[in-house]
Amino acid sequence: MANIDLSGYNLAELKGLQFDIEKEIKNRQHQDVKKAREQILEIAQKMGISVDELIAKGGSGKSKKSTGAKVNPQYHNPADNSQTWTGRGRQPKWVAEALSKGKSLDDLRI
Repeated sequence: MANIDLSGYNLAELKGLQFDIEKEIKNRQHQDVKKAREQILEIAQKMGISVDELIAKGGSGKSKKSTGAKVNPQYHNPADNSQTWTGRGRQPKWVAEALSKGKSLDDLRI
């Protein structure tokens, strides 16, 4: 990259240059995104795949989006049967406490 001597510019001129540079950076980023989008659309068309299908499947053939299907709880708090856990996601506090006291997940199974 060329070494530019900026010492001869006053503050207003430097801020003007900064504004112009930031504007040009945004413009180039916009152009790069537009070009990438066009390339993706072209590839998808050649493959006979819609962009929506391409995004939804992520190339694996399986949808990454959750179906929203409800999962039945697998575990319950013996001290309070209204507290349940499916076994997915972060362990509830009562599960962690039971495990730290020597219980196993089988002890909490419904």
